Amino acid sequence: MYQILHDLNINVDKSTIFKAISTPDGLNNWWTLKCNGKPGIDEIFNLYFTDEYKWYAKITKFELDEVIEFTMTSSSLDWLSTNFAFILTEIDSNTTTVSFYHSNWKEENNEFRVTSYCWANLLRQLKNYLELGIITPFNDRN
Repeated sequence: MYQILHDLNINVDKSTIFKAISTPDGLNNWWTLKCNGKPGIDEIFNLYFTDEYKWYAKITKFELDEVIEFTMTSSSLDWLSTNFAFILTEIDSNTTTVSFYHSNWKEENNEFRVTSYCWANLLRQLKNYLELGIITPFNDRN
């Protein structure tokens, strides 16, 4: 199995980041076009990008302000059964390290490489959203 890994520091507290990665309003500001779901273990999120990409994921790890992991349950074949997570480590009251992984990829194919690149861009947009209040329009995110 293959895994995508990214780490970044964001100059805000863990709670603010956790809301941005675990709530529909937060996710819509830097990743999805629109999504719905409730943050909590075993909850299902609809991750809506377009009519062609209406994906679903189950929250398989959840510790408030610490970690959230989503496991894909309905998606493209390459993403199916992969899981991605955000692990938050507070450096000080205004700086948090985000350790991101997207694991269980069956092969290191073109979709894997494109997804790694897209996650790097999306995590930069998450940082800009939280630190600077910049919400990149959905059609300009990837």
